[in-house]
Amino acid sequence: MISKKIGINKQEIIGIFNNTSDLIIYEFETESNIRMMVCYIEGFIDRNLLDRDILKPVILSLEMPKDIKKAIYVSSMEEVYLMEEVADKLTYGSVAIFINGINKSYIINLNKWEKRTIEEPQAEAVVRGPKEGFIEDISTNKVMLRRRIRNRDLVFEDYTIGKQTKTKISIAYIQGIVNEQILKEVKIRIRNIDIDAILESGYIEQLIEDNPYSLISTIGDTQKPDVVAGKLLEGRVAMFCDGTPHVLTMPKFFIEDIQASEDYYARTYYATFLRFLRVFSLLLSIVLPGLYVALQTFHQEMIPTVLLITMAGAREGVPFPAIIEAFLMTLMLELIKESGIRLPRAVGSAVSIVGALVLGQAAVEAGIVSAPMVIVVAATAIAEFAVPSLTEGIILYRLILILLGGFMGLYAMTCGLIIIIVQIISLNSFGIPYGFPLAPGNKQGLKDSIIRFPLWTLIFRPKILEKKNMIRQRNIRKK
Repeated sequence: MISKKIGINKQEIIGIFNNTSDLIIYEFETESNIRMMVCYIEGFIDRNLLDRDILKPVILSLEMPKDIKKAIYVSSMEEVYLMEEVADKLTYGSVAIFINGINKSYIINLNKWEKRTIEEPQAEAVVRGPKEGFIEDISTNKVMLRRRIRNRDLVFEDYTIGKQTKTKISIAYIQGIVNEQILKEVKIRIRNIDIDAILESGYIEQLIEDNPYSLISTIGDTQKPDVVAGKLLEGRVAMFCDGTPHVLTMPKFFIEDIQASEDYYARTYYATFLRFLRVFSLLLSIVLPGLYVALQTFHQEMIPTVLLITMAGAREGVPFPAIIEAFLMTLMLELIKESGIRLPRAVGSAVSIVGALVLGQAAVEAGIVSAPMVIVVAATAIAEFAVPSLTEGIILYRLILILLGGFMGLYAMTCGLIIIIVQIISLNSFGIPYGFPLAPGNKQGLKDSIIRFPLWTLIFRPKILEKKNMIRQRNIRKK
């Protein structure tokens, strides 16, 4: 409990924060000889507002302790009676005011800290469409979503997770559209989280997903407000986490990984062509190295004669079998990518160019690897970048198929692909089949899958998500 004596409160708040140097405590007296104390965390508040709008009017005009609300002109002032609650408020950028003789604290939110400017997400760049992306501040991110859905039915529910970090998270949904079953399940899983720290939304993703051992995620992840808005309008739930620009959306379908927000802003035929291109890139990036190894090792008769002679000539003198060659080149590719990402941007670009051109050319000339293998790995890397949201799964599936193709040929690769497909369509995301609308099939859902039908034909929300408010537009277009 908060004491009526400022000295006791001062010692208690210092003890709670273990005498940290960034806890600022300022004691003063008003012109009416009222003893007061102000506490805040350095760097968390707007000092100008504190001095101008809080301290100055209090010192000059406060005559009676009970009249503090009349002396300070702020939109909100909260009364707190527990010192632990005061300490929690301070860590979120509030100022605590103590008055001698009153056993409560007045809390005023004056938070202000440095924020990254709103920029276009590098991983979700678009030619046409909104260029702004979420930042690390949860309040700013919620405002960005509110600007796109100016609807009083848009609801945010806040939680605090992490016994040590006390990280703010917020779930967002549209009342009347959201799938109530999914919303209920999301809330249950959040409440069941018991962990010391949440440092990024990836922590939450791993703690609440249906299939923690799957190679691909069954929870959506985006940095674009327009993508989150589109998901909410289908009946889904979004989750914001303070300190990260990555917002989670639930549930997720596999088909979303070959879709992009720009598809809905482009012409129908071009958007469909891009989706087919991404599907082809996905298959190419997973299958091509294993297919090359299998053909080289077991199925030379399937290669056209002229091409086989050319490939045999290129491999002449290479000391490693095709499977070892493919593994080495794939690992080298991942090494170059990782180095380019972790190093400073200017140096990373130079490393990528040196690795791709100099090392590749030198390896071919030295006879360590063959030129066709360099071409295969390069094509694989380019195809992988077309579906960046599946990069983690692509890399691991590719290595598995290289092993299968190198040891047992196309038969093992075919079985491996079947197992991968069955495993993917057997996944669930918050009780919803991950393979929808392909497995289980849905006629209405297929209009926005690999083929993107015109927007005026997308009358209904996905049936598997929304059961009540299914109609999202009235089709008045003449056929």
